[in-house]
Amino acid sequence: MKRLLLALALAAGTTQIAQAQSDTATVSYVVNGVRVIQRKTTASIVVANLYLLGGVRQTTARNAGIENFLLTVSDRGTQKYPKDVLRRALARTGSEIGVAPGEDWTLVGIHTTTSELDSTWAIFADKLMHPTLDSSDVEFVRDQMVSGIRQRVDSPDATLDYLSDSIAYAGSAYALSPVGTEGSLSHITRAELRAYERDQMVTSRMLLVIVGNVPRAKVEALIGSTIGKLPAGKYVWAMPDTMPTRPTDVVFDQRPLPTNYIQGFINGPPPNSPDAPALRIAAAVLSGRMFAEIRSRRNLTYAVSASFRDRGLTSIELYVTTTSPDTTVALMSEQVHELQDGEIETERLRPLVQQFITEYFLDNETITAQADFLARNQLYRGDFHAGARFVSDLKAVTGADVRRVARTYFKNVRWAYVGDPTHIKLERLLLF
Repeated sequence: MKRLLLALALAAGTTQIAQAQSDTATVSYVVNGVRVIQRKTTASIVVANLYLLGGVRQTTARNAGIENFLLTVSDRGTQKYPKDVLRRALARTGSEIGVAPGEDWTLVGIHTTTSELDSTWAIFADKLMHPTLDSSDVEFVRDQMVSGIRQRVDSPDATLDYLSDSIAYAGSAYALSPVGTEGSLSHITRAELRAYERDQMVTSRMLLVIVGNVPRAKVEALIGSTIGKLPAGKYVWAMPDTMPTRPTDVVFDQRPLPTNYIQGFINGPPPNSPDAPALRIAAAVLSGRMFAEIRSRRNLTYAVSASFRDRGLTSIELYVTTTSPDTTVALMSEQVHELQDGEIETERLRPLVQQFITEYFLDNETITAQADFLARNQLYRGDFHAGARFVSDLKAVTGADVRRVARTYFKNVRWAYVGDPTHIKLERLLLF
C-alpha cells in the first residue's frame, strides 16, 4: 500500500511538473494599464488574484497596516453594495473575496465559479474603487484589529514571528508589519484611509492573475469597465534592497511556559539568484537531518524544521520548540556544521530532490496556488515563464552546491526566543 501511494504521489507530481514545463495555456497581456497573467483551464472554479504591489514598502512606521485596514473596512460596504447587501450577494453566489496582506504585496482574491464571476467581480471592483468608509465602520474595524494585535501575546508562536521579523529585518522596510501595530492603527484617521485609497489604488500597482475557464475577452471587458478606469499612477515594481550582513543576535521574551519557542532567520540571496534553488534543497536536507536527530532519535521536540522563505528578501527559517533548548540548539548547530563540512554525493541527493519536487507540486496543485506560483515567478524572477525552469533548476543542484550555499549563507543567525532564557547559554545562540 505504501508503495502504491508513493507511486500515485510521484505520478501526480510528474503531471504537475509536465504542466509547468510545457505551459501553453498561460498568456500575459495589459488591459488599461493592468498587467494580466491568465491561465485557461477547463475547471468551473475561477480564481482571480489581484496583487497590489509594494507591500510594506508603501508604508511607514506611522501608517503601517493602512492598506489592510482600508480593504478590511471596505468589506463593510461600498457605494453600490451597502454592508448587508454585500454580504447577501456573496452568500447567494457562494463566492469569496479575501484580503491577505504581505511584505511585498497585498493580495485581494476572488474565489468563485464561471457562472458567478460577473456578479462577484462587480463587488470586488466596487470594494477597490468605491468603499463607503463609514466612520462607525472605521472605528469598528480599528477596534477589532487593535484587539487582535493585543491578543498576539497570548500565542507564543505569534509573538515569536513578530520578534523574529523585528530582529531579522531591523532597519529595512521588512521590519514593518503588513497588518500594522497597535500604535499605527490607533492613529490612522478616516481621512488618511480616503487619501490612501485615492493615491494608491492605481493600475501601475496592479498585477491580476486569473486561473479558470474564462475567455480572454471577458477578462478584458471586466477590467476595462471597472478597475481599468482607475488612475495609472507612477508605481514601478522593483525588488527590495538586499539586507546588509549583520552579526548573530538574539531577542528574548521571558515567559513561564512549559516549553520554549526558538526561531532563527538567515539572510538568503535574491530569489532570482542562481543560489536560490540550491538553498531550497539545502534547507530541505537540513530539515530532514534535524528531524531525524532531534525529533526521532533524541525525542527532544515535537516540531523542528528549516524552511526556505520565498520573498523579495529570501531567508532560511530555523524553528524548534523544546523543553531542552541548550541541548537542542547545540544539536541544530551540529547538523548545520555537518552540512557545511561533509560530503554529499549528488546521486544520493537525487531521491530527496525528486521527493521535494513532488511534494512541492502536490502542495501547490490547487488553482489558487497556481495563481500564486505564476505571480511569484513574474515578480521575483521577472517572467512567469520562469516557473517552467523551476524543476530543471532543482534537478541541476549538486551535492557540492548544497555544501557551498550552506557555507555561504548558514551564518549570522538572528534569533528570537520565547520562554525561559535561563535554560540556554547565550553563547550557544551567539556562536551558532
